[in-house]
Amino acid sequence: IGTDVGHIPISNLYEVFVLFCWMTAAFYLYFESQYNTRALGAFVMLVVSAAVGFLLWYTVVREAHEIQPLVPALKSWWMKLHVPANFIGYGMFSLAAMVSLSYLIKQQAEEKSWYRLTPLWLLGVVLCFVPIVFRSKSPAEVGGSYYWVGYLAISGLIAAGILLGRKRIAARLPSFEVLDDVMYKAIAVGFAFFTIATVLGALWAAEAWGGYWSWDPKETWALIVWLNYAAWLHMRLMKGLRGAASAWWALGGLVVTTFAFLGVNMFLSGLHSYGTL
Repeated sequence: IGTDVGHIPISNLYEVFVLFCWMTAAFYLYFESQYNTRALGAFVMLVVSAAVGFLLWYTVVREAHEIQPLVPALKSWWMKLHVPANFIGYGMFSLAAMVSLSYLIKQQAEEKSWYRLTPLWLLGVVLCFVPIVFRSKSPAEVGGSYYWVGYLAISGLIAAGILLGRKRIAARLPSFEVLDDVMYKAIAVGFAFFTIATVLGALWAAEAWGGYWSWDPKETWALIVWLNYAAWLHMRLMKGLRGAASAWWALGGLVVTTFAFLGVNMFLSGLHSYGTL
């Protein structure tokens, strides 16, 4: 790689997915050491494995993994601050969502009617939705459809394993108090860094484009993500939000965060369209 190419991995979708996987796993290992438990690792690795699955498709099928020199708009020291801070937020929000999933599974472990296990059914809906979206983006690509069929099959086996072994899994999970505490701390840290990233992004925009805020789709959805978690933290600190309600909210927050992270690049265009599908 030439000297004009070298930069931290934050300039396109391939690079930021690598950064996202690394950060999410690293922060989980920190919480694992702090709470002396490994039981949450499998849940956190669900979102990391999904990201790796996307990377495999992006690399093998789309052949979009080449590291390229930075475009002129990204040759700024602001990038080295703004983007990593953003992905600390994304990683922590994803970690909190997976902890909330484990919370809900533990809560519903004794449910006799399998069709009432709403977290697993929602997980199944999402897993079915992912192949449909990405296959429709590239119907002519050789191997693309087969890849997502395999992805769906493996995901279905994982979901079925959680469904059948939910009681044994719940028995190994930490207490509800620990799960709730990890969820809160992950969102609090993620919110702090996401706020910093938003402020840095506004300062960078003022330098690059002459205005702090332009209602670009990425900016708009970043604001939606920020408001969502600001409301979650407000309800927890001021109204004592706890338990299943906070877990469902955190899990729903992952949907909003995922669209801000990836959906905007897929369906919308704007000033932040550096990494497209």
